[in-house]
Amino acid sequence: MPIEIPSGTAAHSDRNPESSGFDLFKLAVIGIGFVIGTIWLISVIVHLIIWWIPPSVEQKLGAAIVPTYERMAEAGTTQEKLNQLLDQLEAKLPADKRKDRNYQVLYIPQPIVNAGAIPGDRILIYQGLLNQTESENELVMVMGHELGHFANRDHLRGLGNALLIQLAFTALTGDGGSLVSLGASSVAAISRAQFSQSQETQADEVGLQLLNAQYGQVGGAVDFFDRMSKKDRKQIDLLATHPTPKSRVDHLRQLIQQKGYAIGPKTPLSSELRK
Repeated sequence: MPIEIPSGTAAHSDRNPESSGFDLFKLAVIGIGFVIGTIWLISVIVHLIIWWIPPSVEQKLGAAIVPTYERMAEAGTTQEKLNQLLDQLEAKLPADKRKDRNYQVLYIPQPIVNAGAIPGDRILIYQGLLNQTESENELVMVMGHELGHFANRDHLRGLGNALLIQLAFTALTGDGGSLVSLGASSVAAISRAQFSQSQETQADEVGLQLLNAQYGQVGGAVDFFDRMSKKDRKQIDLLATHPTPKSRVDHLRQLIQQKGYAIGPKTPLSSELRK
């Protein structure tokens, strides 16, 4: 005989109520918060431990990368002049940023508008960038920026973040193969690393400090980036791997005002650096 359910009585058990959209939203927020918190914690851990790692570790990483660029580089007057400028800037770095370092410029005779810092204490300067540079001050600002990446240990910071994030992912998923794969490809990856916005900004600040130390004023600090902001980003490799020129110029101008740096005359680019 069928059982009649009294009016107003639930036709199903409420022991397992259906999840509401709001409950799912809360779970999503908690999950996102956990991920963000994990990444932040990893970043803090990396920032604390990288200063205990000797420069020799970065140089060993560079041993697998530098020879490739050395084969692309052109020894001669241009590279010698660039290294003379670099030596002057290096002398103005704090002693602890110079200890156990061997900074050198590799001049790449290619029409690429770019510069870069690679593990192994090498700074890459491409002919295309020199062609777009109108004063020595502009070049010093770019070179000082690249020295800033070494001073701030940005290569180790980027590699450490990547490895620790992958380690956390491996612990959650049990996928050990992904960590092995990352370790195998990490050296190649950092040779073409795109640093974070904050790392680029901090490197710009080091560049500005070195420019002021070199000339006693910061004339030309924003000229190169201001000029590049008017060009097609697709044609300028430097713009593809760095913050937008406008934001960069705005930040530098604010910093110049905050620090009270003077703005003076610019030194013409040496004839040895013009092709």
